Amino acid sequence: MKISQRAQAVPASATMLVATRAKEMKAQGIDVVSYGAGEPDFDTPQYIKDAAIKAINDGKTGYTATPGIPELKKAICEKLKAENNLDYTPEQIICNIGAKHSIYEAFQAILDDGDEVIMPAPYWVTYPEAIKLAGGTPKVINGDPSNSYKVTPEQLKNALTDKTAAFLLNSPNNPGGFCYTPDELKELAKVLEGTNVTVVSDEIYERLVYGNTQFISFAALSDDAFSRTITINGFSKAFAMTGWRLGYTAGPLQIIKAMGKLQSHMTQNPVSFVQYAAVEALKDPDGVVEQMRLEFEKRGGHMSKRLKAIEGFICPEPTGAFYCFPDVSHYYGKTIGGVEITDSMTFAQTLLEQANVAIVPGGAFGCDNNVRLSFACSMEQIDKGIDRIQDWLKS
Repeated sequence: MKISQRAQAVPASATMLVATRAKEMKAQGIDVVSYGAGEPDFDTPQYIKDAAIKAINDGKTGYTATPGIPELKKAICEKLKAENNLDYTPEQIICNIGAKHSIYEAFQAILDDGDEVIMPAPYWVTYPEAIKLAGGTPKVINGDPSNSYKVTPEQLKNALTDKTAAFLLNSPNNPGGFCYTPDELKELAKVLEGTNVTVVSDEIYERLVYGNTQFISFAALSDDAFSRTITINGFSKAFAMTGWRLGYTAGPLQIIKAMGKLQSHMTQNPVSFVQYAAVEALKDPDGVVEQMRLEFEKRGGHMSKRLKAIEGFICPEPTGAFYCFPDVSHYYGKTIGGVEITDSMTFAQTLLEQANVAIVPGGAFGCDNNVRLSFACSMEQIDKGIDRIQDWLKS
């Protein structure tokens, strides 16, 4: 049967490939330590579950308005005002089937064939595919490893062309575990003043920042930034709701309306009772988000300290999200366990097959010198897996 060229051109997600192989090995009874997960290891807080159950029992199971229920859009506006200093009306909000869907739909709404999107590396594996599926062209600029892989205003300015339609920003960053400072973001915003470039700001990890890190939404930097920014966020990471699939987009009214028209023909609305649960989630009555953040902060500091202690590993301490992103290229060209390590893929594959530790190769994120390890797992698992990595490197 015929398969479209569009579908054939999309590669499988590297994160999902690792997770699938790790699950296969676990099903065979193999004790695998997995650092591949991009989701919290915490259960969804009980008060959110209770709200979803109540919504189901109250019959909130039918279609809703395409952009989401009024209660949720109002709650999101209140959250954005209180926490991000952003003034949006409910009409400027659309709720999507997870932040991944928000990103896909945003690019479908703003890109035409041949439009360029400036995309700093490291980047999340879905970004280039979402851009290409909308007819756009990803234009990668490489972040500086000595500056935690962040791009400079000069790099952004030099990348601008008459084909540039958008600049894609992800801070806190997956996979890099870094955050741009408010001053760094202000300098990037100045470069875009006077242009027609739309900023797509993925802020899904905004609540997970560590140490003295200060998060600020790109749209809150200035009136100019507000007018050109599409803000992407959701409930998966901070509220441990990955499987609930609920994200949201805030931005200029004409873009949100365009996304709504697309969504009306694609998915209709997010799951009805999940929306009611999300209204309650934003209230966070017991401070569970902060409890999870504090635990991630401890784990991230511990994991990065242990990784830095491995000979040849270069690993900045994470300031956001729940990932460490060490440079392991010291081992490229060496033979480990009888296998020559040539790149991040052979490093990750050999580690999984020989030491039963699952990580994600950095090549999928545009940084082949690196690998990604998630610390969304217990301290015991962190130590167990890194012990195995150290032993494997000596084999």
